[in-house]
Amino acid sequence: MERTLQGKAALVSGASRGIGLAIARRLAAGGARVALVARGAAPPEDMPGAIAIAADLRDGEACARAVAEAVERLGGLDILVHSAGATQRGDFLALDDAAWADGYALKLFGAVRLLRAAWPHLRAAQGNAVLIAGVGGRVASADFTIGGSVNAALMNLTKAMADRGVADGVRVNCVNPGSIRTDRLTGRIATLAKERGLDMAAAAAAIAAETGVARFGEPEEIAEIVAFLAGPGAGYIQGAILDADGGWVRAV
Repeated sequence: MERTLQGKAALVSGASRGIGLAIARRLAAGGARVALVARGAAPPEDMPGAIAIAADLRDGEACARAVAEAVERLGGLDILVHSAGATQRGDFLALDDAAWADGYALKLFGAVRLLRAAWPHLRAAQGNAVLIAGVGGRVASADFTIGGSVNAALMNLTKAMADRGVADGVRVNCVNPGSIRTDRLTGRIATLAKERGLDMAAAAAAIAAETGVARFGEPEEIAEIVAFLAGPGAGYIQGAILDADGGWVRAV
């Protein structure tokens, strides 16, 4: 694998599993020194040199502390990837204020606070940030009101910070994953299987059919996109919002 990120320092949030962990592994494979940030962060054995920073990014001060620790231990910061933040699905009328506050605290305000803390370091390094949102921000769903609105806000934040980044020399882009094979998707499949009396394979096929895709994506496929956006080959990409959804979003 070409080590296009050699010597770069990267912070990846939500890096204990799923898409975030896949991103951290891919950046490390590309030569970056990586800080994995999560409530239960621990670098896997296949990532020599990576560091773990335990932080609950819903805490207003945790983002600044995580960035400061990453900068101190890695010697700077060139790349910020915000992948943390699952939001609760369900009936809108049954989702209380606490569910909404939790969804926004980690995914949206986590992005805001990490960007605010990391920006001076990214500006000094002429670095970049990649936000992981989701196609739910483009495709409205009655059972995904929290996640959909949070993802839409992240897309707007991407454009706004990319505008600022033009002046400061910081690239900011966004990736919208579709249905990716993570623990969360497995949980959705299991829930549907129980609701409809299906086996897991049939329930998975039903979800794929409902979104009009041929298959589910893999975390490593999202990681490849992030590695490209974070690398030198994407130097002229600014404020992009890339749907990686197997064709789910059909609107222009």
